Amino acid sequence: MSNDPLLQPYRLKHLTLRNRIMTTAHEPAYPEDGMPKDRYRAYHEVRAKAGVALTMTAGSAAVSRNSPPVFNNILAYKDEVVPWIKRLTNACHEHGCAVMIQLTHLGRRTHWAKGDWLTAVSPSHQREAAHRAFPKQLEDWDIARIITDYADAAERMKAGGMDGIELQAYGHLMDQFWSPLTNTLDGPYGGDLDNRLRFTWDVLDAIRARVGDEFIVGIRYTADETLEGGISVAEGLEISHKLANSGKVDFLNVIRGHIDTDAGLTDVIPVQGMPSAPHLDFAGTIRRETGMPTFHAARIPDVATARHAVASGLLDMVGMTRAHMADPMIVQKIIEGREHDIRPCVGANYCLDRIYAAGDALCLHNPATGRELTIPHEVEPAPVCKKVVVVGAGPAGVEAARVAAERGHDVVVFEAQPDPGGQIRLTAQSPRRREMIGIIDWRMAQCAARDVVFHFNTYAEAADVTALNPDVVIIATGGLPHTEVCATGNAHVVSSWDIIAGDVKPGARVLVYDDAGDHAGLQAAEVIAKTGAHVEIMTPDRSFAPDVMAMNLVPYMRSLQELDTRFTVTYRLRDVVKSGNMLTAVIGTDYSAHTERRDFDQVVVNHGTLPMDELYFELKPKSRNLGALDQDAFVEGRPQPDGPNTEGSFALYRIGDAVAARNTHAAIYDALRLVKDI
Repeated sequence: MSNDPLLQPYRLKHLTLRNRIMTTAHEPAYPEDGMPKDRYRAYHEVRAKAGVALTMTAGSAAVSRNSPPVFNNILAYKDEVVPWIKRLTNACHEHGCAVMIQLTHLGRRTHWAKGDWLTAVSPSHQREAAHRAFPKQLEDWDIARIITDYADAAERMKAGGMDGIELQAYGHLMDQFWSPLTNTLDGPYGGDLDNRLRFTWDVLDAIRARVGDEFIVGIRYTADETLEGGISVAEGLEISHKLANSGKVDFLNVIRGHIDTDAGLTDVIPVQGMPSAPHLDFAGTIRRETGMPTFHAARIPDVATARHAVASGLLDMVGMTRAHMADPMIVQKIIEGREHDIRPCVGANYCLDRIYAAGDALCLHNPATGRELTIPHEVEPAPVCKKVVVVGAGPAGVEAARVAAERGHDVVVFEAQPDPGGQIRLTAQSPRRREMIGIIDWRMAQCAARDVVFHFNTYAEAADVTALNPDVVIIATGGLPHTEVCATGNAHVVSSWDIIAGDVKPGARVLVYDDAGDHAGLQAAEVIAKTGAHVEIMTPDRSFAPDVMAMNLVPYMRSLQELDTRFTVTYRLRDVVKSGNMLTAVIGTDYSAHTERRDFDQVVVNHGTLPMDELYFELKPKSRNLGALDQDAFVEGRPQPDGPNTEGSFALYRIGDAVAARNTHAAIYDALRLVKDI
């Protein structure tokens, strides 16, 4: 048996977990009609097959109707959930993986306009900033019904074959009772700590009466809200001891912080540029103080940190949840001595930010995650080796090269720049976002292991491509900044790329006009503001940087709000006029005829990219398919047809921003779903 601390089995009550790695509860928003159907099952099954010891499903399966499914939660209050739970559980058990589920009532952390349009409820009328619903303060009959709902849901999960359940008590109803900030009740459920914990004890007693003492029941809870007037460290330790001494729970899953605001949530679940494992030692303190089986996850992205957590006695089970979204094969690769092959989580948080924007969870650089029914995490060898030429070594190009090489093809890549990466290399210029280069570094290592040939500093022309007698040509040349947003004066502006790359020196009074809404606008603004300049960030939209999304916005705001910055929404840049040493921005709005003029010494535009497609159009008439992409085959995961041009000698495709400006995930997804069938 291996001496690796991560690979040692762990005994939890009657259950033996095969190693120390788990995925903690998270809601990827894959349910259909509130049920964990085939997509949900496949997502967890692939991780189970690869060796994870425990998969904790459902970031907050809803126990009650008046816990509206704001994250497309599993509806644990419906009897019809049982067969779907059984199918998921059986699939994971077949691979030796234990399965549990997190049950909760969201309380105020939801909105009444979801689900059945029932009023949100909480132990106070205090609304949560993140979801904005003003809750009804709970009455006695509400509390009694919800306690019964918890017990009913637990019974359903046991009937579905689950190994256990976890109750959620951070930011949700249960710890809304705990916190003095969110509990203004009188009588038995409000006031001192014992009263504020009474709801938890009543829920646990009701659950135990249904499922018995042997069924595993744990709790994921905040032991320190890090909020003035909230649950303090001292009170959190007291709660921890009370939970441990109650005999009613079998494990503690420790959280530190609060999630009622975007900033608070980001401190609980840090994004790139923030410290890894910031709450690990705190979780270790809880384990040491209580002697309870202790789980924890909060940006533990790599095997070394996970191994330290277990080897140092800080945790019994270590959660690597976002890491498994990037690479579900982590445990298998550890066992096989292939840690170097693990696709790194770069902390981009595309997964969670999409959920909090009412989307489904997708990994920025693993498009197979959440698409396991149609997209493989590991591609099969092709029946025939082909010559594949890729032009461009940005994220789309290196992914195309990686997948083609993994299929067994002979791959050559041309890249005009001296290094791979494209826009990601530009993004990684920001110290806070330097981890993004891991998206490229991992793929380059995979390409090197498969003898992909790269020609850097080479601006490929049609003759260079055809000279290699390719069977397939993939154009992944990306795009260049599109800055022509004004009726006149476009020659006076610079692009966000110019600022980020350092090709243009920032001015002293700068307008950053951003109607693309992605990272580049805010990155450029931050570069400029850090020089001491005054920066105005303007957008014609009703909110700025919508594609950056909630949790990724937090580090920008923490930086920019300490600098000389101004944010202006609903105004559009119409013209830029040279006025001596200054530039006059003519500013209008889509809402009225209002116009104003303001002076700056620099105008920076972030307006996406235009495709670099000259080579594609030059090669198009020489290709068998005349560059056409069969969209049905592309979407359905079938090989592309040959095409109508019998005189053509190769198939030609373009992907990523060489088609149109999108994002990194779209570029990599283009490459994977095209090349997996070549």
